[in-house]
Amino acid sequence: MRTILFTATLALASVGSAGATPAADARSAATAFRLEGPFELHSRVYPGTVRRYWVYVPLHYDRTKPPNLLLFQDGQRATNPTGSLRVPAVLDALIRDGTLPPTLGVFVTPGHRAATYPTDLGMQNPDHRVEEYDSLSDDYARMTLDELLPAVARRWRFADDPRRRAIGGTSSGAIASWTVAWRHPEAFGNVLSFIGSYTSIGLRLGSDGAPVALGGDLYPGLIRKSAIRPIRVFFQDGSADLDNEHGNWFLANQQMVKALAWANALAEEQHRPGPRYDVRYQWTAGGHSDADGGALLPEALRWLWRDQPAAR
Repeated sequence: MRTILFTATLALASVGSAGATPAADARSAATAFRLEGPFELHSRVYPGTVRRYWVYVPLHYDRTKPPNLLLFQDGQRATNPTGSLRVPAVLDALIRDGTLPPTLGVFVTPGHRAATYPTDLGMQNPDHRVEEYDSLSDDYARMTLDELLPAVARRWRFADDPRRRAIGGTSSGAIASWTVAWRHPEAFGNVLSFIGSYTSIGLRLGSDGAPVALGGDLYPGLIRKSAIRPIRVFFQDGSADLDNEHGNWFLANQQMVKALAWANALAEEQHRPGPRYDVRYQWTAGGHSDADGGALLPEALRWLWRDQPAAR
């Protein structure tokens, strides 16, 4: 384990209506922040795999006052100081700016089939990503809640309240995050979904052509036919996203938003008590890239925790 002190210059852009380009009033903040790791985690849920994770520790961390939690997938890219996301730097700038509550950031890679995590993998996807991220089973949530978070909690405390916890990612990391919150809204009440893979990547067919595993394209139907969960979710996708054998990715994201809106409308029409989905979406002109999500990240985080006290 090692502590990394990063110095970064970060532009905080407001959300635009036509796309995710920096606003004219974007502010730049030079920050030095603390990122612990990488740590390795060997999973019992996924035997034979290993993953890395890093922990962003907020300024003036105080374990007697547990901070919010942000768990982000594809941690190798989320923490890349020269990448599009630079999530630790965004967190640090917003917390220091006083516009975001103190937040512990956890950035985890998918699993890789190996005894130790390869040092030469870089920004590439580990080889167990599809099995973990694109499955609709509870396995990834079990790994997250029963293995990863307890490992983090042995050293750093964080909030138990799901309203103070967010989980997010891009592409298949986005659908993995949605699956964890959908199955366990008692653990995560907020989701960040950038260029989400709500398509049939996880669909596997048997020799007779019948499905033996389902894909994320099932989610709009599940949302329409299931009880509403107390989830707040920010979607971003680009109109030039992929169109391939798994589906049309931009259409899939729009279907998610439509399904959530329909579920809310039906609950209102029938005067049902209980939660409603809290949804915001931003459609951009980009393709299957982290760039637009990265530009929108500061505003997305502020929106998710807009009703909570910011840092003092």
